[in-house]
Amino acid sequence: MPSPVSADRPAAQPSGHDPVEALITQARRLKGDVDAVRRDVRRDDTDPEERWQRALYDLALHQLDDVDAHLAQLRDGRAPLPPAAEPPEPAGPQTARAAPVGTPRGALLSRVGSAEWNLLTDEASWSGELYRILGHDPELPALTLDELPSLVEEEDRPKLTAMVTDCLIDGRPIDGEFRVRRPDGSVRSVHMMGEPVLGADGGTVSMWAVLRDVSTLHRSRHTVRETQDSLRRHRQREQTEHRVATELQEAVLPPWRGSLRPPHQGPRTLDLAAHRLPADGGTPIGGEWYDALELADGETLLSVGDLTGHGVAVASGMATLLGAVRGMAMAGTQPGQLLSLLDQLLDATVQPALGSAVCARYRPATRTLVWGQAGHPAPLLYRDGTGCVLDAPEGVLLGATAGAVYGQAEVILEPGDLLLLHTEGLVPGHGRTAAADRLLGLAPRFDDARDARDCVRALVEEFGGAGRVDDACVLVARVTA
Repeated sequence: MPSPVSADRPAAQPSGHDPVEALITQARRLKGDVDAVRRDVRRDDTDPEERWQRALYDLALHQLDDVDAHLAQLRDGRAPLPPAAEPPEPAGPQTARAAPVGTPRGALLSRVGSAEWNLLTDEASWSGELYRILGHDPELPALTLDELPSLVEEEDRPKLTAMVTDCLIDGRPIDGEFRVRRPDGSVRSVHMMGEPVLGADGGTVSMWAVLRDVSTLHRSRHTVRETQDSLRRHRQREQTEHRVATELQEAVLPPWRGSLRPPHQGPRTLDLAAHRLPADGGTPIGGEWYDALELADGETLLSVGDLTGHGVAVASGMATLLGAVRGMAMAGTQPGQLLSLLDQLLDATVQPALGSAVCARYRPATRTLVWGQAGHPAPLLYRDGTGCVLDAPEGVLLGATAGAVYGQAEVILEPGDLLLLHTEGLVPGHGRTAAADRLLGLAPRFDDARDARDCVRALVEEFGGAGRVDDACVLVARVTA
């Protein structure tokens, strides 16, 4: 038998890129080594020490199976919560059997005890640790096989009786679990493994067994099941919320899938297109929006915005803000005053939130764009193959401070000019200035584009790849007349 490894020697660290997979490999290799050593142990049923060693190897294989299963859960992303620590028990007498050299004190034998029942003399011999597991007074004699069921929960007594009967009469090994109620009222789950000992005539003369307290293991498994059920319910709730948020967003945002064309009564003066670029999979729906609305006086409302957060509540808040924007714009409210009222609306909500927005009114008669912003990236203007960022009027985030004042600016547009309004995150991994530079670099492509839809298509090709942590919205308006 190979010499055991000292408990003071540090364990080898797993190698490889995936530490969990490396640990699984090590555990399975160790299981093979333990099984090989176990097969080398002499099967001498007359030697209690040999039977004890063989039983310990069997228990070690059971424990390594548990380790393998738990590591597989970690690898597959179903990590259980750590089990609650078992309350310490009063120190009991040391086990009657000596622990193998190199076994850390209390690592294994603190949960394992042994017993032997002599059928010829009706005597029982228990290790000191078994007294501790079963809560039996070590000053009292060990219980015989006939007396042992008195410690077992009534529902489990038939199971124990069947295991013992099969062992004594049919010579079958014992391998099963039952619950014991200790004198202090606590209930423990015990795993029992044993075999009959045959005499010279082939008859059973005694029975030995190793009993392991598996209460902590059962609590761990129960915690794993509860955790997995909780995760399953959490995923179902997330899926439901994502579906509701998506439906809400699609219900309130303009349903255009290409060219954004309000129903003008006269000649079309703006060529409009918009698009929402979703975040990478798994990120809940955010509060981004875009909008274009023809107003009663012939002007056109253009707006983009973002309400901080994710989920159904944020999507609902976005719908409220967008409805307020449309209603106030239809009533003739100018962009600066409109943003001030939105700020008051957010400040009055039950759950405070922050938001950013750009609101603009385009007057086709004079080709004038009047706009305001609330902590949002300014629109970009493209003309004759070059672009620039419009000078932003005063404006802080919506909901950031009570009584905030929002300015507005005017710019005269020319036929062929193109406006780009967008939310944060259109250019992933870039700050506001760097993102504007990247967008302005698309000026030649926009200049060659046939219409607003081609411009949106170019934006999606350039920035629609992976790496986006939040949704982003973009609105393109080209002056046609």
